Amino acid sequence: MSSLTYKKLVAKQFAQDFKSAIEIVEFPIPEPASDEIVIRNKFAGINAGFDTLLCRGDVSYINLTPPFDLGVEAVGEVVAVGHHVKDFQVDDAVVTTVRGGGYREYQAINANLAVKVREATPEILTLMPTGVSAMVALEQVGEMKSQEVVLVTAAAGGTGHIAVQLAKLAGNHVIGTCGTDAKVELLEELGCDRIINYRTQNLNQVLKQEYPNGINLVFECVGKQVFDTCVDNLAVRGRLVVVGFVSEYAKNLEQVTQARIYHKLFWKAASVRGFLMPLYKEYMTEGRDRLFNLFYTNKLKVAVDSTPFHGIESITAAVEYLLSGQNCGKVVVRF
Repeated sequence: MSSLTYKKLVAKQFAQDFKSAIEIVEFPIPEPASDEIVIRNKFAGINAGFDTLLCRGDVSYINLTPPFDLGVEAVGEVVAVGHHVKDFQVDDAVVTTVRGGGYREYQAINANLAVKVREATPEILTLMPTGVSAMVALEQVGEMKSQEVVLVTAAAGGTGHIAVQLAKLAGNHVIGTCGTDAKVELLEELGCDRIINYRTQNLNQVLKQEYPNGINLVFECVGKQVFDTCVDNLAVRGRLVVVGFVSEYAKNLEQVTQARIYHKLFWKAASVRGFLMPLYKEYMTEGRDRLFNLFYTNKLKVAVDSTPFHGIESITAAVEYLLSGQNCGKVVVRF
């Protein structure tokens, strides 16, 4: 370790936007406890929606008091090992998904919470936990089958582009929505059967005209009008899985006055289901192993956004970039 200190990002206060909540602080590089390893993070994944909600104090299952650490997934290399640790050694590549362990240059962590990987590359962050979330949401919450029509919104995003491929691998007809030509091109490469650019096509019209029997499974990440349209176009016994609502992360929640949603669901025996990965932890390990196998056997492609973000100082810009919807694939910061 060439320096004695490292930088990390903390939420110093609750605020409506991420930028107003955070500050960069400097700490001594930690020494490992007997059961810990110290990791030099090389890349961290950006989760702008979660970051923003956390900095507002709006994540209901976490009760935090500022200041608190930020960031979740990171991939890096082991630089020090506690004397009771047997399964890791210096220079091992590892991935971690502990809240507070991402937006920092170094972390000391219990060795049981790290997972060895072949190489510390940004592609790993597209698989864990992002890809695992897509897999569990589709299979466990959405009860994904074969020979169904599956709609993925924000399909060219970090989670969406994995969901598209998993739905295809399961033998389904997959519709993906996106908003730029570059994203259309990515979805074409991934084998998406019908790509809807919502800036040039009307989502509701396309679904009504081309899929009159409705959509069997929706992987919904956007919210607002897109959510409403997806509910309206569910098939008999269709399932809509709420994976996020990026359209409202950076804004106050829209107040809606309309007929209650059961009027749309009841007559089709359709359902809307919420998904939150921390409430499905029991599926993490098996899902991770399957995803890594798909990736390493070239059955699954991962997309890392090409926009460069370097250092702790760039995280705010990366969060804003992701919230703007410009990204193709996973947004990653390099340390």
